[in-house]
Amino acid sequence: MTNQVAQQQKPTKLTDLVLDRVKQMQDTQDLSLPKNYNASNALNAAFLELQKVQDRNHRPALEVCSHDSIVKSLLDMTLQGLSPAKDQCYFIVYGNELQMQRSYFGTVAAVKRLDGVKKVRAEVVHEKDDFEIGANEDMELVVKRFVPKFENQDNQIIGAFAMIKTDEGTDFTVMTKKEIDQSWAQTRQKNNKVQQNFSQEMAKRTVLNRAAKMFINTSDDSDLLTGAINDTTSNEYDDERRDVTPVEDEKQSTDKLLEGFQKSQEAKAKGVSNDGNSNEGKETSEEVADGQTELFSEGTIKPADEADS
Repeated sequence: MTNQVAQQQKPTKLTDLVLDRVKQMQDTQDLSLPKNYNASNALNAAFLELQKVQDRNHRPALEVCSHDSIVKSLLDMTLQGLSPAKDQCYFIVYGNELQMQRSYFGTVAAVKRLDGVKKVRAEVVHEKDDFEIGANEDMELVVKRFVPKFENQDNQIIGAFAMIKTDEGTDFTVMTKKEIDQSWAQTRQKNNKVQQNFSQEMAKRTVLNRAAKMFINTSDDSDLLTGAINDTTSNEYDDERRDVTPVEDEKQSTDKLLEGFQKSQEAKAKGVSNDGNSNEGKETSEEVADGQTELFSEGTIKPADEADS
């Protein structure tokens, strides 16, 4: 029912709905948007972007996504003061839900809105760069030295770090390349091509998201803003809901896998009825093996966990 509502709802109606909700929050919950942020323009830009967003089966997002998920994604975007026109966020379909995710630029913009934040930055460390970490008198991790070199820019990335500078000091977060890879492995949008072609921006985005989560959860800022930032960060990881929308060729592959499983079960049943004959038992084992080979010949059965971006 919700899908039908979303499909019939005109974009302008949804825009008005989100704007009304934002105004209500400003009046009753002390919501403050950036002075140079035009929520109406950002929402219009978002709807232009949504016209191009599709799910894994190339169906338009505005047709398959629930009304509530569309409104929530647009509201999260607005609460954080983001706009797709500035490449600060983008939208992805998971099943029948729309989710908004931040880019590196979007995370920088969102964290800068927190009280007391003066500067936000992330950098990658390449092999042979001069990089040293340590601890201050409070046993807090600090980056003591970072000297990137031009001749190392094409070297392998060995890590990344983020810096959040506030009135009270500077917080550092450091991740090794192994930790970054593990984080990427947990994300829903497993896109090796993006991670390879834009590895520097992806690495900076990953370490900054970690730094932001740590900083936000210890801040005294508005629950509306911090909640929206945390929700958007958690959207990306597999401990949340997965996209289980099958792709057409995956449906055919799954049918073949299930057929193989059925064969293996029939072979097992046959083996029980013929357990007194060693020759038949051997044939049964071979049939079971054949069934299992067919079952896993194209990989294990698992839900789809990435969407077209």
